[in-house]
This record gives sequence, structure tokens and C-alpha cells, in this order.
Amino acid sequence: MDNYCNRITDNLLQLKLEAFGAVLIVGPKGCGKTTTAKQFAKSYIEFQDEDNRDKYLSVAENIPSKLLIGEKPRLFDEWQDAPKIWGAIRKDVDDTSMKGQYILTGSSSQKVSTAHTGTLRISTLRMYPMSLYESKESCGSVSLADLFDGKSLEWVESKLNIDDLIYAICRGGWPQSINIKNKEAALSIAFDLFYQTCHTDISNISHIKRNPLLAERLLRSYSRNICTLADTKTLFADISSTMEISKPTFYEYFHDLEDLFIVDELPAWCPAIRSKEAIRTGNKRNLVDPSIAVAAMGLSPDYFNTDFKTLGFLFESLCIRDLKIYSSKMNGEVSYYHDRYGLEADAVLHLKDGRYALIEFKLGSKEIDLGAKHLCEIERLISVYNEKKKQVPLRLPDLKLVITATEYGYRRDDGVYVIPIGCLRD
Repeated sequence: MDNYCNRITDNLLQLKLEAFGAVLIVGPKGCGKTTTAKQFAKSYIEFQDEDNRDKYLSVAENIPSKLLIGEKPRLFDEWQDAPKIWGAIRKDVDDTSMKGQYILTGSSSQKVSTAHTGTLRISTLRMYPMSLYESKESCGSVSLADLFDGKSLEWVESKLNIDDLIYAICRGGWPQSINIKNKEAALSIAFDLFYQTCHTDISNISHIKRNPLLAERLLRSYSRNICTLADTKTLFADISSTMEISKPTFYEYFHDLEDLFIVDELPAWCPAIRSKEAIRTGNKRNLVDPSIAVAAMGLSPDYFNTDFKTLGFLFESLCIRDLKIYSSKMNGEVSYYHDRYGLEADAVLHLKDGRYALIEFKLGSKEIDLGAKHLCEIERLISVYNEKKKQVPLRLPDLKLVITATEYGYRRDDGVYVIPIGCLRD
């Protein structure tokens, strides 16, 4: 496709096709799974093609192996409509031992049970909406991989101003919205996704008729608590104050939103530098894209001219989304640190080789000093712990980052890097 925007997932998909017989791409609706898969497929079957749907489904039900015939890699889009294709692919991969034969994509709103797992045959690839670098809103002058590799940073400048950032948060990273010149039209994509999630998808994923109003209330309450440590009791009390709902029903709806890849929470990082009782261990609330929260709360870009507190939480959500995307080639895992003494790192990014970064997210320049102070204090506590303990020491952080919405990036005297989100890339 001539207008295809390159995705960081492209490299990951290529690697998985070289290692496995088939790859299943998962992620929220509208993040570009099928479009990306078609860049690699040499033939494909689309079960949603109404002209051929009945024919495809009949073959898939009776002799699914016939649909495997075609140039490889062969893509099966909306494969859940024909679940027997899973078993046929698994068997063919076993029989041929060939790599990169099949790609499967499908709606996140449809869950099916398969007779066999795809372990070591069908590998799963998680896909997110687009990062600011993929949507060409970050200039990409600072590489996350280069920072980990010790490349020096002198001085960088972001061209992304606060109004552009607010718009990017509200619009989201949905590929369908990126090239729409009419901003109102582009903003409507996230609102439509929110509506479809609550009115259609949450019922489809569970195969149970869900109450759309209840789903909307849950997502709205969740969005008001995004990037906080609000406990389940707080969310439940917020919803039950306006609607009658039982705790089992609350959890069912919540898990449906997880299965739809809408809810995307951060686990806690629990090093031994404090007593177990001091460290918060609950998940940090987050969604796969901040635009869903904006839509759930019914906000517009103009709203944030007078509410920078809410904007700060949504900015953190956007940064977490981008960090997960940028670190995906390094098998990065994102968590957070917070203790009852108020010491925190908004994010802790661990790589598969053991290296990690302590990270704070700050909208304005006035908050940078506080963020840097937190990161340096955590590093100091780790050093003190290592001096006192005779067992295996904890690794010191390889990077300390304050990611900002400000204009300039540089390295501070205390070793903390200040990086504008408008400069960051993989």
C-alpha cells in the first residue's frame, strides 16, 4: 500500500515469521493489525468478504486445509469466524516444519475456544495504536535504544508544542485518524471507538448482552482515575453511587475491557530497598490509548486550557503507550514504583538483558527538578541497600529519565536525562 505508515511492529513481525510457522497479531480494534499484516502477506483470505464469505466458511467448516493452499505467508483475516482454521494451521506447521507460513488477525471483540494451543507453532504479537514517532509528530532525534547503549546527548529541541500535544492525546494513535486533515473528523474516531466498545464489542467478547450504559459508566470512572493507584473499591463506589451493580458484575465488565485490549494496566516494581509494607503493589490504572479516556469523559482539546492536572495524567498515559512501543524490539516491560513515603518513579522500563531505566513524566519545566530528585533518591536507596546486604546486590539503574512536554532535551549534572516526548523514538 502506497500510503502505508511504517510501524515499529513491522520489524517484530518479520522476526517472528523467521522463527515460527505462524503469527497471531492481537491488539485493540482499529490499531492497524490487518493493514500491517497485508504488508507481509503474499496471499490472503478475508472471512468478512461478503462476496465470498459463505464459500470460505463452508470450506473452513468441512475441509479447512484447502484454504491453506496459496502463496506464503498467507493471511487469514477475521480468523475467529472460522475457528477450525486454527487447528489446520497448527497441523500444517507441524507437518512441514516451515517458518513464516501464516499470519492471523481478527477482531479483539470476538473470543473463540480452540481445541489445541499454538505453543511453539503460532506465536502471538501484541500491537498498539501508533506512537508519536510513527505518526510523525515526534522528530525522533533521541533514540531510546541509543540512550541505553550509552550514546551521549548534547542538546535536542522538540517542535511539538503544547497545543499539538493536547490534540495528539485527544485524537489518539489510531491509524484511521492520522491523515485526516479535518481535526474535528479526526477526533471523532476515538469517540466512535468508545461508543462501539460499550454498545457492541463488550457484548460480543463475552457472548452475553451487556448494559451499554453500565459499560460507559465503568470506562468513564476508570478514565477519571487513569494513571493513579485508585483501588477497585474506589471505582466500584463511584459506579454504584449512580447505578445498581454487584461486585461480580463489575469484575465481569472490567475483565471484558481487558480482553478487548482497552484496559492496559501497569504492575508494580517491588525491589527490596524498602520494607514490603512500604511499597504499593496494586496495579496503576491505564488504558491502551489516552484518547479513549478523553472520549469516555466527553472532553475536547479546548477543555485542557483550564485543567492541566487532568492533562498531566493523560500525558503520562500517552508516554507509557509510546514507551511500550519503542521498547518492544528490546522486549521491554513497563512497571512503576511508589511507596508510602511518597517516593516514586512513574515508570520503570526493564529490558530482557537486565538493563532498566527509572522514569518520571512531567508536563512542565518547573516539575523537572522534583522528578529528577525522586529518581536519584531511588538510586541512592539501592546503593545503600547493596552496601548493607551481603547477598546478590540489586542492579543500579542504567538510565534515569524525565520525559517532558517541554521544548528542550539535555543531560543534567546529576546524570538525569530530560527528554521531550516530541523527540523520542525506538
